[in-house]
This record gives sequence, structure tokens and C-alpha cells, in this order.
Amino acid sequence: MMKHSISRRTLLQAAGLGAGLGALALGLPAMAQAAWPSRAVRFVVPFAPGGTSEIVARSVAAELSKQLGQSVYVENKPGGAGTVAMQEVAKSAPDGHTIILGHVGTLAVNPYMLKNQPYDVNKDFIPVTLLAKVPNVFVIHPDVPARNFKEFVAYAKKNPGVLNYGSAGNASAGHLAMEYLKLVSGMFITHIPYRGTGPQLTDLLSGRTQASSAGLPALSAYIKSGKLRAIAVGTSQRISALPDVPTVAEMGFKNFETSQWYGILAPAGTPADIVKRLQEESLKALKSSAVTARFASDNAISGGGPSNEFASFIADEQKIWSDIVKRAGIHAD
Repeated sequence: MMKHSISRRTLLQAAGLGAGLGALALGLPAMAQAAWPSRAVRFVVPFAPGGTSEIVARSVAAELSKQLGQSVYVENKPGGAGTVAMQEVAKSAPDGHTIILGHVGTLAVNPYMLKNQPYDVNKDFIPVTLLAKVPNVFVIHPDVPARNFKEFVAYAKKNPGVLNYGSAGNASAGHLAMEYLKLVSGMFITHIPYRGTGPQLTDLLSGRTQASSAGLPALSAYIKSGKLRAIAVGTSQRISALPDVPTVAEMGFKNFETSQWYGILAPAGTPADIVKRLQEESLKALKSSAVTARFASDNAISGGGPSNEFASFIADEQKIWSDIVKRAGIHAD
């Protein structure tokens, strides 16, 4: 009898322990979510400081830092048309403490422009959320003998190879926009790639290069001061910040449209609950007064949708730009 009693007690204790472990296991996802972030979050931007990508990243990172109670710091890491930063983040621990700013070049163009990428953008990263779409603006230095878009195209076609345009680097949004414009207009302008919008603007403002396309946030102050002349926007309709500047489409190039877009990606393998939390916190940041005011002044359209929505958006952009890369013969200079 005693032996049977002890055995029964042991079984009851084991059953109780098992129930406790089961309850603990059920609570693990919630605990993991509550524990993230446990330290500072590194937000990598694959371009040099001074461009639209950094402006978008820093605006959102500042709000995320407040919301999460941990520093979300931006680290600029230019080089290799964004591949240096992308490769490093792809190899980072998938724990939500290293994320990267993805954009049209790194996600929709490089896979078709670069032959040997050391990672697969569709397998080695998880799209978290789209942050913003920003208007592309085409600008020229005031010394260029053209007062508007039509005169600029006419001058460039009459003087092939005389003008140079700078970009934030191979596969940057500005590089793509200008090559797309060259394709539809038939003009030839030499591409000079830099390691970011900031460096390329330095040479444009000094007159060492004559034209560029970049996001409005990086150009706005120079347009207002007269240091640069805005001749067209890449959006389908004119933007409120530059109401007198025509779209490329209305200048005779039907259906021409190009914009810059930016979103957050995490390394493949990042837990789903962390991806969801990061998306939700990003949406909250995008709705903050500081970010909405900044985006409104730049005519930026904010995102914030779920991971699968951003993944579908990237897939659609890849279809569009794979065709443009092929038709325009876009390559790394």
C-alpha cells in the first residue's frame, strides 16, 4: 500500500510539473514579445548621410526610441550599391536588434542589375513594413542654359555627353529615375555615382555636375534658395510643395512615373511576434505629430502596413523595374 501511495504522489507531482511547463510554454511568445527590445536597435541605412533615406530613417527612429524605451540608432553604411550593408544585415542575428532600410534600388533593381549578389533579397530578409513613398524631383544647376524641362531635354539632346548627372550611387533612386528619363526622352547624359546624396549634392551645388534626381526632402531647401532649379517631378500629378513644377508625364512622356520608397526589413528567421511588434510600433511612429508634419512638408506618403502587404509591394516593384533595367540597359558604373 505504501509503495502504491508514494508512486501515486510522484505521478501527481509530475503531472503538476508538466502542467506548469505547458503553461510556461504557452506564455513564451508573449514573454518574447515583451522582452524585445532588450538593448539598443541598430537601424542600418545603406547610403551616406545627407539623403532622403537618412531623413526618413531618422524621423522614424526617433519616435521608435521613445516608444520602445530603447535607443533605435541610425548607422549609415554606404558602398556597393547598398550590397555592403545588405550583406552584413543578412548575416546578423535574427533577434530584432538589427534592421535595415530597404528601398527601390536594393530590393527591386539590384537583383536584375547586379549579377552576383552575396544574398537573396527575397529569401534572406523579412519585409516588416513600408515606411514612405517620396516624390522624385529632377533638378539642374542654374548655370545650365535651360529654364525648364523641355529646354533641358532639347539642350541635352543637342549636346550629347556634355552634361553629367550625379546620383547617390548605383541603383539609387536618383540613378534609376534619370536612366528611366534618358530611356524615354532619348537624351544622353553621363552618370557620375557617389556614395550618397550628400556627397553628390556637394558637386551639383558647385557646378561640377549639372543635373540630378533625388527625393524632395534632400532638395527642398536648395530649390527654395535658388541654388538648384526644379524642372520636373516624377509623380503622376504635381505636388503641393512645388505647384508650378510640371510632371514628366505632362511634358509629353505619357505614363512616366517614378518615386522613391523606403521600408524596414529584418534578417530572415526573425520571430514573427517581433516582426509584428516592429510593424505596429512603426505604424504608431508614422502617425506621430513629428513624423506626419515632416512627411507633409516633403509631400511624402506614409505606409505602416503589415509584412505581407510590403512583401507584395516589393514583388510588384520588381516586375516593373526588371523590365526597365533590361530596356534601359542600366548597369553599375
